[in-house]
Amino acid sequence: MKKLILILLIVICTIGISNAQSNRTDFRDKFLFGLKVGSNYSNVYDSKGENFNTNPRLGFVSGAFMAVPIGKYIGVQPELLFSQRGFKATGVLLGSTYDVTRTTSYVDVPLLFAFKPSEFLTLLAGPQYSFLMKQRDVFANATTTIQQEQEFGNANIRKNILCFTAGLDLTLKHFVLGARVGWGVQNNNGDGTSTTPRYKDVWLQTTVGYRFYRTKNL
Repeated sequence: MKKLILILLIVICTIGISNAQSNRTDFRDKFLFGLKVGSNYSNVYDSKGENFNTNPRLGFVSGAFMAVPIGKYIGVQPELLFSQRGFKATGVLLGSTYDVTRTTSYVDVPLLFAFKPSEFLTLLAGPQYSFLMKQRDVFANATTTIQQEQEFGNANIRKNILCFTAGLDLTLKHFVLGARVGWGVQNNNGDGTSTTPRYKDVWLQTTVGYRFYRTKNL
């Protein structure tokens, strides 16, 4: 997957350079609005108080973004996203092993600082506020007990999580290809009392977006 993402970035970057040479229209100092869709490749880290091994899983992401210029080379980019993250895990709870797939659905609000060294490349980094909308756990192990499922369901899960994200956007006229990495600053547990896995999210996000602007040349 990492090799595929790298190939896509190289291709889009090459196209972007070619396009920039043939069409020098520069929108770095313009207010832009756009929509995006893509995927999260997520996992967890920094587990505490629980013996469990995790594997990453894919999730869906979509939403809107705004590019607000402060000057030609810098700006801010707030976004509003619906984002699925999660993991697959094998562990021990209440003395028995379990297999579980956890899917968490968030409303993400990144507030990103943007550095725009060229008209087709934007570097982004900043904090992200994530609000947990829904959590779903699917147990695949036939030996999992009802008590284990209740323990997961009754866990004190944090609803509001502070995260950090960084990455880049490559633009080709209306289209934007984005790649980000993000990680949670706070763990998922509300007050530290839960016996279910305590962890922080980490994810790789890739998106394709479409931005809207007005120009006399189009």
